[in-house]
Amino acid sequence: MHAHSFPIDLNLRFSQLINDYIVEDKKLKSYYSKSPRLENFESQINQKKASFTRENRDLLTKIFKNQYSNAKASKYVLKNIDLLISENTFTITTGHQLCLMTGPLYFIYKIVSTINLCIKLKEKYPKFNFIPIYWMASEDHDFNEISSFKFQDKKFQWKEDLTGPVGKLPLEKLKFTLKDFESYLGNKNEANQIRELIKNSYHESANLSEATFKLVNQLFGNYGLLVLEPNKKNLKKLFINFFKKELTDQFSFHSTEKQINNLKENYNKTYSPQVNPRNINLFYLLPNGRYRIEKKDNKFVVKDIGKSFSEKELIDELEKYTERFSPNVILRPLYQEVLLPNLCYIGGAAEISYWLQLKTMFDKVEVPFPLLLIRNSVLLYSKKQADKLKKLEIKISDLFYSQKTLDEIKVKQASSIDLNLEHLKIALNKQFDYLKSLVSKTDKSFEGAVNAQEKKQINGINKLEKRLLKAQKKRLSNQIERIRIIRNQLFPDNEFQERKLNFFTIYNEIGENFIPLLIKSLDPLDTDFNFIEF
Repeated sequence: MHAHSFPIDLNLRFSQLINDYIVEDKKLKSYYSKSPRLENFESQINQKKASFTRENRDLLTKIFKNQYSNAKASKYVLKNIDLLISENTFTITTGHQLCLMTGPLYFIYKIVSTINLCIKLKEKYPKFNFIPIYWMASEDHDFNEISSFKFQDKKFQWKEDLTGPVGKLPLEKLKFTLKDFESYLGNKNEANQIRELIKNSYHESANLSEATFKLVNQLFGNYGLLVLEPNKKNLKKLFINFFKKELTDQFSFHSTEKQINNLKENYNKTYSPQVNPRNINLFYLLPNGRYRIEKKDNKFVVKDIGKSFSEKELIDELEKYTERFSPNVILRPLYQEVLLPNLCYIGGAAEISYWLQLKTMFDKVEVPFPLLLIRNSVLLYSKKQADKLKKLEIKISDLFYSQKTLDEIKVKQASSIDLNLEHLKIALNKQFDYLKSLVSKTDKSFEGAVNAQEKKQINGINKLEKRLLKAQKKRLSNQIERIRIIRNQLFPDNEFQERKLNFFTIYNEIGENFIPLLIKSLDPLDTDFNFIEF
């Protein structure tokens, strides 16, 4: 097993906005607080230390102790919970939906990046403690996004018509999907390890939040990762003043709208907001679903259920039933930063894009804006695949090109003749330049005919070049087909592997060594693409 990183063209990976963020372009400076460099964490520590209260630390510690009271908590988890009470303890957070069986691989990479950043920060600032947090998006309602996963070449689907916050979803019918998956695994030792993980999570849980908590804890508990279930009444009580302010002032809409308009102005047509704020960025939660709150004619209407409140009635409802209120995607980051002594959020490019819409909102309510770090990206490949690529004289990084470009690279590389006829075009241009000079001195009425002839000749060479390339492709079709097979394996559906493949596909190959390999191989502050051979 070995790993290395390689600078893949940013334009192949990210939008122009994220490219500018990575290179610290000046026009983006006002949209975030500090760039995610180690030396910038000291001032972030001081800022968060001054703003985070002892009350919050006390409650957070109690919440985690209660949450882990019936769990198999490692000594590292228990130690981190105890450390939360200290004013010298801070968190690094990532968040994600409760994807079935962890969903796509990048779910795992987000958590590994979070753990590894804590390790780096402890080395840099030894007098402080840094705790990795996975924030469960348990209040999310998009069942379709979390209800399937791809193992090897087979898709497993949780087939049920369910609504409401996904964390509360019962698991009775999911057992049928998991049974199909377990029978598909085979009988290797690694497959039995996966079955044990499923047994200790999904088979022993009442709902999806509980199952996801147990699964992630089994995978990352030995690294001290704390899993937070944010849909708790006593946690929401810490956010109640922001709930009130949102209902009375609609502060999030006004502040984020301004930031979005500024981004649109800076990036013209290349920028499209990841999320758009509503006038009120809160949901009203009921057991069967979550519903938007809208303000109409001095009344607050809960959309789709015909319920309405005066401002006083809604504030009374909020104080009495705080658990019924939920921040949407605009307010969720603020909720997170109020609850946690957090320094940095780690997410994918799309998440960082929407965080860049939010700084004015944080400034408005005087909550420190966290550092933002893009998670690690990885391409995993077997030694067998590496050997095949070596025989085909193709570098692993070449696979990021389109299939058409990759075909052309291989054909030109493997050809004994030079298929690039650019030198002929240059020579032809020089000849026609000479001819044009003669025409200018004799009869200028010939200029049109000369230009037309030049265009015809160049087009002829271009067509010949394409025919030569096509002929070579045919001659080398066997090699090209073998390259295509490997590329399709590593870029399923022509997308990055991490967006399609499930973690357990690789786990089934190398077992419990997989996560330690990622922890050892990935540098959270390295924006290059990572390649890991197993």
